[in-house]
Amino acid sequence: MLLEGKTAVIYGGSGAVGGAVARAFAREGARVFLAARDASRLEEVAADIRARGGLAETASVDATDRAAVQSHLAEVARATGPVRVMFNAIDWGDTQGAVLTDMGVERLLRPVDTALTTWFHTGTLYARHMAENGGGAIVGFTANAAREAYSHVGGFGIACAAVEHFLRQLAVENGPYGVRACWVRSPGSPDAPGVRAAWQLRADEQGVSFEEIAREFGKHTPLRKVTALAQVADAAVLLASDLAAGMTATLANATGGAQVD
Repeated sequence: MLLEGKTAVIYGGSGAVGGAVARAFAREGARVFLAARDASRLEEVAADIRARGGLAETASVDATDRAAVQSHLAEVARATGPVRVMFNAIDWGDTQGAVLTDMGVERLLRPVDTALTTWFHTGTLYARHMAENGGGAIVGFTANAAREAYSHVGGFGIACAAVEHFLRQLAVENGPYGVRACWVRSPGSPDAPGVRAAWQLRADEQGVSFEEIAREFGKHTPLRKVTALAQVADAAVLLASDLAAGMTATLANATGGAQVD
């Protein structure tokens, strides 16, 4: 198992992406600690992991509060020793569905502010912890909109681009201490509720069904399909594992070839 014996903390563990990654990490042998503001939804994910024989614990943590993140990290480290993996899948409060000219600046910046605030707190605190304890992997999650402009996505693409560059800088500054920072870039998996809602908006605008939109997105990729959540989670496992020991300040392109690097 690729993460056998490692402690992994997943922020945003109650969401579709965070939950999928937590399940994949646990399947690969990690002891996972799920954190989010909604403790009840976290427990659903943890119960599923335990039912499959994995190790999972939960905590209610507001990642916009630096002291709360620091306290949670200290608590996990006291229980297990050094944390080797951190994955951040916190919901940024996307404001999609309107063009920029119809959007106020507060709405535009909401996901940017949430993304960078939560990433600054989790990224810097875990980078320091890992640097002081023999290294580790910090893994993020972004989307095609980080590199390619789309209509009606508001500040989401801007937030993705900002997070990717934050992780590059975090990687460069902490690489000498054995800390890697990478991210998975996803096309937006159709089985993730947030993506499904955004695609439904696009379908409504064009007067077509969700299935037609999904086929339309898929036919433009070399694999002729849009990557499912399970494959995105597997890419996160790879980046978190020692198999990716030579990878930092870079991404795992899980777009199905929708973006060619």
